[in-house]
Amino acid sequence: MIARPGRARLTAGVQAESNPAPPGARRLRLWPAGLIVGVLAVVLIVIRRLEHLPYQSRNLASLAAALTALALLWVWWLLGSRAPWRWRLAVCGGVLVLAGLGAALFRIRGVSGDLVPILEPRWVRHGTPASGSIPEPPAAAAARAVSAAPAPRPDFPQFLGPERNGVIAGVKLDPDWAAHPPQVLWRRPVGAAWSGFAVVGARALTQEQDGDLELVTCYDLASGRRLWQHADRARYFTTLAGEGPRCTPTVVSNRVFALGATGILNCLDLADGRRVWSRSLTADAGSSVPEWGFAGSPLVYEDKVIVSAGGRDHHSALAYHVHTGELVWHAGTRAASYSSPALLTLAGRPQVLLFNSRYITAHDPHTGQVLWEYPWGVGHPNVAQPVPVDANRVVFSSGYGVGAELLEVTAEAPDRLAARRVWKSPRLKSKFANFVRRGEHLYGLDDGVLVCVAVRDGAQLWKEGRYGHGQMLLVDDRLLVMAENGELVLLEPTPEAPNERHRFRVFSSKTWNPPALAGDLLLVRNDREAACLRLAAEDRGTARQLDTTEEKPR
Repeated sequence: MIARPGRARLTAGVQAESNPAPPGARRLRLWPAGLIVGVLAVVLIVIRRLEHLPYQSRNLASLAAALTALALLWVWWLLGSRAPWRWRLAVCGGVLVLAGLGAALFRIRGVSGDLVPILEPRWVRHGTPASGSIPEPPAAAAARAVSAAPAPRPDFPQFLGPERNGVIAGVKLDPDWAAHPPQVLWRRPVGAAWSGFAVVGARALTQEQDGDLELVTCYDLASGRRLWQHADRARYFTTLAGEGPRCTPTVVSNRVFALGATGILNCLDLADGRRVWSRSLTADAGSSVPEWGFAGSPLVYEDKVIVSAGGRDHHSALAYHVHTGELVWHAGTRAASYSSPALLTLAGRPQVLLFNSRYITAHDPHTGQVLWEYPWGVGHPNVAQPVPVDANRVVFSSGYGVGAELLEVTAEAPDRLAARRVWKSPRLKSKFANFVRRGEHLYGLDDGVLVCVAVRDGAQLWKEGRYGHGQMLLVDDRLLVMAENGELVLLEPTPEAPNERHRFRVFSSKTWNPPALAGDLLLVRNDREAACLRLAAEDRGTARQLDTTEEKPR
C-alpha cells in the first residue's frame, strides 16, 4: 500500500514531538557574530573617512576596533553561540593557546611611522657585536672604489648636510638608473640607532648602541672598516621609540660633537676618538630625558656648540665653548621636542630656532637671549627642521594632524622680534621626515605621502606616492627619498607631478635614518645595517671619484 504524503508528514511530526532534540543539538546562534562583523566593517569605514584625524590616530582607532571585535566574538562563541560546550571550550582554549604561543615566539620590534606594530621572531638578535668581533666588509668592496683619478669631494659634516637644510648643491645625478644603477661599495652591520652619517674627508661618523654602551663610531669611507669608537655606559630603549642614539654627529675642524639619547654630549678628536670634554644635559639643565630620547643634533656657531636641553628656568637651550666644554650661556624656559637647533638669519638678525614642545623659540646665538616665541600645537612631538623661504619668512611643519605654517618675522624693538602667521595649511604634515624647498615650492612627506605645496599660500598642488616616514635630500633639481621600507627612490619633481624615475632596494627593514651625500657617495643606514652607494653623475666624464687614500683630519 502506498503511504500518502500528508500521513507521512503527520507521522514525522508526531515522532519529533515525542522525541525532542537534545539541548546540544540546537542550531547555532549566528546572528550576534554577523552583527559584530557588520558593525566592525561600518566602524572601520567611518574611521578611515575621518580625514580630519591624524593618519596615525585612525590606525590606532582601527586597531582598537578590530581587537574589540575579536574579543566580542570570543565571548559570543563561549557564552552565546549555543554550540556544544566541548566545542566552545575547545575553540576558546585553542585561541588562548595560540595567543600565548604567538607571544612566546614573537615580539614587537617597534612600530612603523604610522604606529603599526612590527613583529619579529624572538630568536632574532640585533645590535653591534662585541668590540673587535664585527665582521669587516670584504676587501673586494674597497677595491671597487679605487679611482685612477681621485678628486676632492664635498663634505657632509652634519645633520642634513653643509647648510643643515637637506639641499645639496653642485652635484648632478644621472637620472638613468636603468643604464647606470647605484653601486653598493660596502655594506655592514651596525648597532641600533636612528642617527645619520657625517662625512669629512675619508671618514664617516655615526652613533650606535652596543648592549649597554652608547657608541660614537668612525668608519673608513672607502671600505667601511671601523677606524675607532668612543663608548659611554648609557642606553635608551622603549618598544615604540626603539633603541639607541638619535642624533647625527657634527664635525668642525678636527672635533666631533655627538649627543647621545640620554643627554651625554661629547667632544671627541676626529683622528682617534679621544675624548676632549664631556657634559650631561640633564645635569646642566636640570631636565629629564625626553619621552623619545634626546634627538637634536648639536649646532656649532663660531666658538659655541648649541644644544636643545629642555630645562626650565632659563635652561631650555645651552651653549658650550667648543674647546673647553665650559657653559657659555643658558636661556629659555620651554621643554624640548625632537627637532635640531637651526641657525637662520631672519629680519636681518642671525638666530637659533628651537622647535620646542608647544612653542617655537628663537635665541640670539651670541647671548642666548630669547628674540621671539610663537605657540605651536598641543604637545605632540615636533621633529622636522624649519625651512626658510626668504629674508624674513620661514615654514614650520609637524604631524599628528597639525600641518604647516608660514611665519613672517619682523623687528618689534631693537632687541625684540615678533612672528606672525602668513598662512596655515593642513596639506603638509611632516611627522619626522624633513621637507625641502625648491624655488617657490615645498616638497615633503605628508603623513608618508609625497606632496608639493606652494610657498605663496600653502596650497597643495599634488599628493602622490606613499614612501612612508623616510627622509629625503634635494640634489640640485632631483629628489632622493630614502623610503621607510628601505628603498632608495629617485624623482624629478615639478609643480605639476612628482615624476618618479627609479627605485633601488637597499634595505629590507624599517629605515628612518637620514641619508648623507658626499659627492657621488651616498651613505645610508637604519637600526641594523649601513651601506655606502656610488651614484652615477650626469656628466660621467667629470664625476667625482672616491679616493681610498685615508685623508688626515683637518
